Amino acid sequence: MSDLYRIFLNIGSNIQPERNLPQAIDLLRRYGQVQAVSSAWESHAIGMNGPNFLNACVLLETSILPDKFKEQVIVPVETDLRRVRNENKNAPRTIDIDIVMTDGTPANLHLWDHAFVIVPMAELIPEFVHPVTREKLSRTAKSIRSQVWIIERPEILKYSS
Repeated sequence: MSDLYRIFLNIGSNIQPERNLPQAIDLLRRYGQVQAVSSAWESHAIGMNGPNFLNACVLLETSILPDKFKEQVIVPVETDLRRVRNENKNAPRTIDIDIVMTDGTPANLHLWDHAFVIVPMAELIPEFVHPVTREKLSRTAKSIRSQVWIIERPEILKYSS
C-alpha cells in the first residue's frame, strides 16, 4: 500500500470563478480524496487592475509524491481549465493552484502573507500555528480580515466538500 500525503491547496480564479472553482475541485478528485473544502472568498486582485478573485482552500489526500504533485496534478488541472501562462505573472486567470502545505509543513512562505490564503485555511485548520506570525490561524485570520477587504461567498462551493 502506498503512503498518503495530506496536501493543502489554494485555488483561485478571476475568470468565471463561480464555474472554475467547483470544476477545479471536481478535477482534483481524480488524483485523491478531497477531505475538506473551505468557503470561497472574494478579494481584490493583487498587483493588477482586474476582476476580483475568488479563492478557496482544499485538503486533498493523495498517493502522489509531493515532489511530483505540481507536474502530475496542478499542471493537468490548470490545463484542463484552460489556464494561460504568460510573462505577466498577475494576469487574469481561469484557475491558479498553489500548494500551501504538505503533511503539516508549510510551503511557499510568501503565500502565508495573503488574506486569500490565511482566511480559507483558518476555516479548515483554525488551531494551526501560522508559520510567520506564530499565532493560531483563527487569530491571524480575524486580524487580517479587519485590515483588508475579503468577503465570504458560501454559495459558490456549498456542494463541493
